[in-house]
Amino acid sequence: MGERPLTLVFAGGGTGGHLYPALAIADEIMRRHPDAVIVFVGTEGKIESRVVPGRGYPLLTIWISGFRRRLSAGTLLFPVKVFVALLQSALILWRKKPDVVIGTGGYVCGPVVAAAQILGRRTLIQEQNSVPGATTRMLAPRADEVHIAFEHSGSYLRRRDNIRLSGNPTRDILGGVTREEGARFFGLDARKKTLLVFGGSRGAATINAAMAPLAGSLAGGGIQVIWQTGDVDFETLRRAFGEYREEVKLYPFIERMECAYAACDLAVCRSGATSLAELTRTGVPSILIPYPYAAADHQTENAKAMAEAGAGILVPDAEAVTLLPAAVRGLLNDGERLQTMGKAARLLGKPGAAGVLADAIERLARAR
Repeated sequence: MGERPLTLVFAGGGTGGHLYPALAIADEIMRRHPDAVIVFVGTEGKIESRVVPGRGYPLLTIWISGFRRRLSAGTLLFPVKVFVALLQSALILWRKKPDVVIGTGGYVCGPVVAAAQILGRRTLIQEQNSVPGATTRMLAPRADEVHIAFEHSGSYLRRRDNIRLSGNPTRDILGGVTREEGARFFGLDARKKTLLVFGGSRGAATINAAMAPLAGSLAGGGIQVIWQTGDVDFETLRRAFGEYREEVKLYPFIERMECAYAACDLAVCRSGATSLAELTRTGVPSILIPYPYAAADHQTENAKAMAEAGAGILVPDAEAVTLLPAAVRGLLNDGERLQTMGKAARLLGKPGAAGVLADAIERLARAR
């Protein structure tokens, strides 16, 4: 790599599921190469615009959004956005001259990685989900390497010789916080049973609806709740649980998820690939409510794998309001089963995934 610092551009965001793997890889690179130059590319108003600068990385934004299938002004404007985003991406790459461009999914990844491929830059794609998204399928044939987390994911991609099985990268700080530290962060009692509830970075309406009649009775029975509601439902739920504010900690978004995992005995959440990678790294047993509209229903497949391994319980989205109360109470009252599920979760974890991806990036950078 010579005297010039290793220079990387990361593109991925829109949701935490696409952003946090990129941050995990970037953190590992910085641990190895403190002088590395790392730039993130994202969009205004999405999770990356808040989280990336807070993690100390520069963020450059481009004008792009997801494609909506129904006819609207946004649909008609989409080709214009793609053209502008490609030009913006090419300009960023011309200025930064990265050794490798890394895409971790989401619509922002498309124009950045496509521009890199047109300009002859090395590209690496990290796909979190069991069924690769449209952006990955479009970009994978021309990528230098495509890193997947599930072995069968390769069957969805046309080219096979550039595929590597690496797992989903997670940040080293996960599992590095004690229960006492995690509880203290949220103002909770580390000795009491604690339930963590989250629906991804934007929340989940079904999970919120299922938890609403349950959280108060849990609090009244001595159970603490850490609940990431998302922005939409936060104010309504905050007013509803005002009398339980010492036991039910409500947040539109939790920045320090490492503290939340450390403080809890059980999690209720969706079954996106990044959430599962974090649950398995931290050894947290879970009740999984798959998002029913995920591509090829991959969240259900993810949850089935966790359930079959004894690390989680699958509750269908349509039955969550009915089944969740009994499932939560049953597990929180069964410490032995929680311990067994936690051990099973850890066996599924791949804590070395970020290192594997950092190795690949270094290899591609040397090849330039």
